[in-house]
Amino acid sequence: MAWLLLVGGSIGLLASAVLLVERFELAENPAYTPSCSLNPVLSCGSIMESAQAAVFGFPNPILGVAAFPVLMTTGAAMLAGAEFRRWFWVGLQVGVTAGMGFVLWLVFQSLYRIGALCPYCMAVWAVIIPTFWYLTLRNARARIFGERVAVARVTRWAEVWHAPALLVAFLFVLGLIGARFWSYWSTLI
Repeated sequence: MAWLLLVGGSIGLLASAVLLVERFELAENPAYTPSCSLNPVLSCGSIMESAQAAVFGFPNPILGVAAFPVLMTTGAAMLAGAEFRRWFWVGLQVGVTAGMGFVLWLVFQSLYRIGALCPYCMAVWAVIIPTFWYLTLRNARARIFGERVAVARVTRWAEVWHAPALLVAFLFVLGLIGARFWSYWSTLI
């Protein structure tokens, strides 16, 4: 868990920071082509210019630049031997769950409303999904959600099948991407 938070938080922070810099470049120079705009499908510029790119009135990557250091710090503190109280784990779960909800919404928006993908955004997706999954599993086992959840059949199942379940989630997202942009991908074959 500690390494997932530290490494995942670092990847998420790097991707968010690069996106933020790219977004500022685009704001200063509307003719600027972001480094992650590679083709009609992998096109950060299309996403950055959409209304979904600033849901709360400021560029979405600011959320990542603010939130991922929390994951990094938590992971580093755990590696140093820190132990946290229940309220801390509940707060981290709330934050990561909100992040997961936001990522799911952004996946849908990217695929079915904007019609483009951002490689840096997908890096954030790739961090949030396992972070949510393993944090939820950790908190369930540690009885953060109560005794009934800790001993529930679904918790025991998730403990055994945690990796295949995560793989299925990633394959599902990849399947959605493949299906949505098949008309483009098929021209590359």
